[in-house]
Amino acid sequence: MVTIPLTRRGSEKLKEELHRLKSVERHAVIQAISEARAQGDLSENAEYDAAKDKQGFIEGRILELEAKLAAAQIIDPATLDAGGKVVFGATVDLEDEDSGAKVTYQIVGDDEADLKLGLVSISSPIARALIGKEAGDVAEVVAPGGVKHWEVVQVRYS
Repeated sequence: MVTIPLTRRGSEKLKEELHRLKSVERHAVIQAISEARAQGDLSENAEYDAAKDKQGFIEGRILELEAKLAAAQIIDPATLDAGGKVVFGATVDLEDEDSGAKVTYQIVGDDEADLKLGLVSISSPIARALIGKEAGDVAEVVAPGGVKHWEVVQVRYS
């Protein structure tokens, strides 16, 4: 079985979504289907069709989340000791060699990535370029916008 790396925060986020889908969304869509059925002819009932589509989406997402959580390997960055190297869960301070711009990223699982929050997916070009680097190293990132050179300023496990 393939394991899916997740941080503790990412795991909790998926568990919360699963709980919400099972306890709130599922019941709401069942109620919507019931109300649409009460309107009569189902063959031309747009509300019924929409509710059934939503039900299918919710049930599919529940199955997806349950499978991901079952295959999850929870990694707590605070317990890592990677000798200063960039690994999954690490928070990395970077400086663009050309512009001097500074950014901070944490390398996380695919499901928890959010660039606006500084969370980059382990499968992203920047994360792949950073894995194994340590402070003082330069990572060459081949991205859609071109090649960028980022100096690793600091690696933290928190």
